[in-house]
Amino acid sequence: MFETVIGLEVHCQLNTKTKIFCGCSTSFGEEPNTHVCPTCLALPGALPVLNSQAVKKAISFGKAINATVNKKSIFDRKNYFYPDLPKAYQISQFTIPIVENGELIIKVGDKNKRIGITRAHLEEDAGKNSHESKSSLVDLNRAGTPLLEIVSEPDIRSSDEAVAYLKKLHSILRFLNISDANMQEGSFRCDVNVSIRPKGDEKLYTRVEIKNLNSFRFIQKAIEYEVERQCEAWEDGRYDSEVVQETRLFDTTKLITKPMRSKEDSAEYRYFPDPDLLPVIIPDELMEEASILPELPDEKRARYISEFGIKESDADVIISSYEMAKYFEDLIAGTNSPKLCVTWLTVELLGRLKNGVTIETSPVNSAKLSTLLNRIEDGTISQKAAKDVLDVIIESDEDIDSVIDRLGLKQVSDDSAILSIIDTVLAANEDKVAEYKSGKDKLFGFFVGQVMKEGKGAFNPAKVNELLKTKLG
Repeated sequence: MFETVIGLEVHCQLNTKTKIFCGCSTSFGEEPNTHVCPTCLALPGALPVLNSQAVKKAISFGKAINATVNKKSIFDRKNYFYPDLPKAYQISQFTIPIVENGELIIKVGDKNKRIGITRAHLEEDAGKNSHESKSSLVDLNRAGTPLLEIVSEPDIRSSDEAVAYLKKLHSILRFLNISDANMQEGSFRCDVNVSIRPKGDEKLYTRVEIKNLNSFRFIQKAIEYEVERQCEAWEDGRYDSEVVQETRLFDTTKLITKPMRSKEDSAEYRYFPDPDLLPVIIPDELMEEASILPELPDEKRARYISEFGIKESDADVIISSYEMAKYFEDLIAGTNSPKLCVTWLTVELLGRLKNGVTIETSPVNSAKLSTLLNRIEDGTISQKAAKDVLDVIIESDEDIDSVIDRLGLKQVSDDSAILSIIDTVLAANEDKVAEYKSGKDKLFGFFVGQVMKEGKGAFNPAKVNELLKTKLG
């Protein structure tokens, strides 16, 4: 039996307006090579100037993961030669990073587990290569974009734990509002280091790095394939020849990993302090300002349970993303019952979002769903009718009250109309009325059902209950 050992390196793009060492815009999707300047093009004589907002966002992250934030940190040069790296080195932090010795508490199943975070350091991103049939192109718009590289301890033991860690990390970055963490646009990229060892063995064996994974599903599949590959190699006596320190890529079609290049050791990058950048000394004022954090996912979860009395499992769903939590709080602010909000958000709305539509792209925004819940609470429509309305507004932008009127879903709360039907039902069931009055209280539900049936579901159930109790004494 083998144990899996996993460490994760996450590159998170910080949402500053400008790059980390120059004033070029960081906006995504612009024409290639339009957001560049002498500094990010590495033209002779151009010098870097550190973006203080990147430092502030790194401090906030360090505080959020209970880490040490170093008052002094150093930028180094990491030397390597790729076409998308115009300087032929990357400015990063190696010797003294800005953040060290943090942690994340993840939940897998019903158990909590601590995952250590070795370090989080600031660095600049490279450009982007694209390859055509007979040529390769380089876009340097992304070169110099500020990154926070977050390196975990090798504490992760399964693909499920890896995904739980990444989702928790992703959520914290979004709640802190230091990154949009958009995986599709490359704002949240993950390198996975995977090795195996016999159960009970404490030694760390050869690790393989799987590069630039950008979806939780692919991360899980890549880990599972790589663990199986290494286990089979060990059992067949091919481990030393087949499992070597290398970088591999994940084929998202075949769901397998493939060799990319041999893995470099840190010595091969020839790190040395960048002579163009002084050590970063964080002023007390900036440290204090960046240490004021918004309410983070775990705090929200605890508050939702204690303040609103919702179930732990529901709270977990609501804090699963920043957008989900904001949607829920918008519903609550609309004076809706918390439990009604939970049901209609996590069951009714999410259950209707198909084909990759998420809460962020939902055609029913929080204001619209809040209006629908208000119509339930004020007795205008029943919950059953509200489901019909939700089905309509998922597909169209029609006004809620217009849908209610068009479909004739308004509940009747008029006493005289309901009393007329109650009289008819009681007259048709005199024997059951006698049984009820002799002590068979369970028959009350029968009378309610008959009245609602005769009213074709249009009567307000609360009003029916109230009037029936009066009539039956």
